[in-house]
Amino acid sequence: MNHQTLSAFIWSVADLLRGDYKPADYAKVILPFTVLRRLDCVLAPTKAAVLAELAVRSQAGVNPDPFLKRKAGQSFFNASPMDLQKLLGDPDNVRANLEAYVQGFSEEVRDIFERFEFAVQIDRLAKSKLLYQVAEKFAAIDLHPDRVTNSQMGSVFEELIRKFAELSNETAGEHFTPRDVIRLMVDLLFVEDDDALTKPGIVRSIYDPTAGTGGMLSVAEEYLTSGGHQAAVRLFGQELNPESYAICKADMLIKGQDVSNIAFGNTLSEDGHVGKTFDYMLANPPFGVEWKKVEKEVRREHDQMGHAGRFGPGLPRVSDGSLLFLMHMLSKMRPHAEGGCRFGIVLNGSPLFTGGAGSGESDIRRHLLENDLVEAIVAMPTDMFFNTGIATYVWIISNRKPDHRRGLVQLIDGSGFGRKMRKTLGSKRKELGEAEIAAITQLFGRCEAADVAITFDAAGKEVDRVAVPEGEAAPAPPVGGRVKIAPLSRLLPTTAFGYRTITVERPLLDELGRPVTFEKGKNKGKPQPDSALRDTENVPLSEDVQAYFEREVLPHAPDAWIDPAKTKVGFEIPFNRQFYVFEPPRLLEEIDADLKLVTDRIKAMIAELAA
Repeated sequence: MNHQTLSAFIWSVADLLRGDYKPADYAKVILPFTVLRRLDCVLAPTKAAVLAELAVRSQAGVNPDPFLKRKAGQSFFNASPMDLQKLLGDPDNVRANLEAYVQGFSEEVRDIFERFEFAVQIDRLAKSKLLYQVAEKFAAIDLHPDRVTNSQMGSVFEELIRKFAELSNETAGEHFTPRDVIRLMVDLLFVEDDDALTKPGIVRSIYDPTAGTGGMLSVAEEYLTSGGHQAAVRLFGQELNPESYAICKADMLIKGQDVSNIAFGNTLSEDGHVGKTFDYMLANPPFGVEWKKVEKEVRREHDQMGHAGRFGPGLPRVSDGSLLFLMHMLSKMRPHAEGGCRFGIVLNGSPLFTGGAGSGESDIRRHLLENDLVEAIVAMPTDMFFNTGIATYVWIISNRKPDHRRGLVQLIDGSGFGRKMRKTLGSKRKELGEAEIAAITQLFGRCEAADVAITFDAAGKEVDRVAVPEGEAAPAPPVGGRVKIAPLSRLLPTTAFGYRTITVERPLLDELGRPVTFEKGKNKGKPQPDSALRDTENVPLSEDVQAYFEREVLPHAPDAWIDPAKTKVGFEIPFNRQFYVFEPPRLLEEIDADLKLVTDRIKAMIAELAA
């Protein structure tokens, strides 16, 4: 049973709820019942053994919990004699029995249902006389891991959340990231460490500060425990949304992870993993969301702790907090002396260039680049996410760069690798297949400049796209077709993104056109600047300021000077500029010919109408 079929079956429960529940509230019933049935199926094979063990340990007067977990073969258990099937045998007491069944779970699971506010829904369903029918529906599904894998189950939850979000006009993308995007990020994260990850006995920690339903953690774990990899994996995360947190925690329980490593709350204002550092991290923080609600706590930490806290490099504007998550992750990097860390984070375009020299955003980029922490930035295709079609970028950050990457930043234009989906899902109209993910990962792994040769047929339709080393000859075009060469991967020194913003002053003139000078103070006798003529220039760090000034400014303003007290250092990453390809305009004769064809067609149509 694939996840689309399974989620469609679960979705049929909505037919029962229609009328008594608003569509936006369906999730309050369907999500916790899906989790309940999953846990119910996981524990079913050991149910009898657990109850027998409970009787023995209770008679002996010892705490039965550790013994029950061992018998269950899980990090959780249920001590109630009930299960979903038995509930159906007593229709008159289904509410009381269901409440007792949920309370029979170990503490970790009870917390999950408290986050769902499941008791409220049980009461509401009972009053609507729907509780038995809903329980009956879910009892009919087999969600045992032998039938539905953890990966499939994760996809089921994400599909359901997406549908509920569409019904309630919420953004599903706040809760999870498309699996193809996660797979690309995971491959980029681990490709340079493949050899080390195949050695037996290694333990690796992975952290997601915006965990959602746990998709990123799950895909990363699958990678590290398959394909010859032998790492033991410890998963950590934090999530703000109660329902997403509950689903993530349930998923971690079934995987045998320590669910105390999944924290609840706002990562920016209440760090759930104070003092901890990690080997790898992944995150897809919300795009363009303001951080006004946590501004007081964030500013206090920035002002009082500086670089000893999480937000030392600077603070972005309040309207977009995505760079706060990046800085939070910087503070969670395992130190280089202890093995170092690499992480991937999805950001929109604004963190690349927003904010001039001296701004918080620029200072954060300066911290990243001057400390040589940026390995690569990959431009993603548009229309890749469920809730937005904007351009997005995957940043790969590391404090243990290999020697051949030191002092360099790799920019990869992956925007042309997306393929159209047969069926759109919200704003998601494109996807990355295995071939596209492999192609981008290989570009990153090779760490070299490359171009892409795009072949078009005679009709102008793209038929092929091949990466070629920079400067290498392109393949021959087909008959009547053409081949376009465009930059695909670029390697640039970290200093290429820095600049100095200099302030250029011009003298204030009196009525006779003479410069007005200061009459006292340290500037006595010097010309006063005219604020109306004040201007700024950005000078690349690689260039001498005075030489630039003499070449670019003085020929046009011989009386100008630089105010050195106002000079600021800034950093930006003009990604699109590195991949811009000039397209020469069409010949005038071709345009005239096209216009004549259109004009003649219009004249013919008018003549037909007149006739």
